[in-house]
Amino acid sequence: MTPLRHDWQREELLALFALPFNDLLARAHATHRAHHDANTVQVSTLLSIKTGGCPEDCAYCPQAARYHTGVKAEKLMDLDDVLARARAARDAGATRFCMGAAWRSPKDRDIPKVAAMIRGVRELGMETCATLGMLSESQANALKDAGLDYYNHNLDTAPEFYGEIIHTREYADRLDTLGHVRAAGMKTCCGGIVGMGESRGQRAGLLQALANLPEHPQSVPINRLVQVEGTPLDGTALLDPFEFVRTIAVARIVMPRSIVRLSAGRAEMGDELQALCFFAGANSIFHGEKLLTTGNPDVMHDRELFERLGLRPMQVDAAHDAHTTHCDIVGHDAAAA
Repeated sequence: MTPLRHDWQREELLALFALPFNDLLARAHATHRAHHDANTVQVSTLLSIKTGGCPEDCAYCPQAARYHTGVKAEKLMDLDDVLARARAARDAGATRFCMGAAWRSPKDRDIPKVAAMIRGVRELGMETCATLGMLSESQANALKDAGLDYYNHNLDTAPEFYGEIIHTREYADRLDTLGHVRAAGMKTCCGGIVGMGESRGQRAGLLQALANLPEHPQSVPINRLVQVEGTPLDGTALLDPFEFVRTIAVARIVMPRSIVRLSAGRAEMGDELQALCFFAGANSIFHGEKLLTTGNPDVMHDRELFERLGLRPMQVDAAHDAHTTHCDIVGHDAAAA
């Protein structure tokens, strides 16, 4: 098997972006088929276990306390309520349950409560993922000990564009948290957001940063900005749909074994656009009517789309091994886990 690369140059990624659309999709699909079952899609459900009141200033996020978006700050959900939602997600076909909290970083006193949720979800036979903000080394180890499979912490965008979007957390802070997660032995879920006004070069820069991490993220969510009234990015020019597909395709080529997720923004995508993304290498979605606080296609629509396209939900065992075998949020809303 060809070794994974961690030395991608920006010019190489821009050359991929510039390929004729059909040539790019052909190359991406061939890469996808070489490493994954081309007709299976990993299905996750995302629940906001602690909504609103975040002290950060991410320009896309309706949960930031400083923006007037109508999202009210809430307390951490009770364990029984979280497990009831996880059980319903499992019964609706999800194999991974992701829990998101609008924290800059959790307090140490929060970790045992989240750990209980993780253990409960695993007892339901589901994979677990959490996105709680920045983690210390000890917090990452505690979550690992509780059985957490994936930790989501997105890079959001290219290093040189990051300061246009976020001022309350440095790019290095994100890299530090990812390092703690890897050192603890958990899988990383790490991607970004496109359509925030960045250039193609900066989209390539995001993918370059992800592909050149010491280990490719096992899960790579690619979010299409969900514009929310009251956030600074409301009114941003919409990203061309074909450019979004190109981003998925390049992500697949440079991170061939990773699960690439169609994340936030799917409610605004037509079935045809989603089908192109699946062909280009996307093989994961969020399942359910809401991503934290923004909309998502309903479960029945996704089932019907899968049936029309001949797609099957990926089973848990395959999802665990997806980054090594053939068969294989974080921003709080516009960058879902």
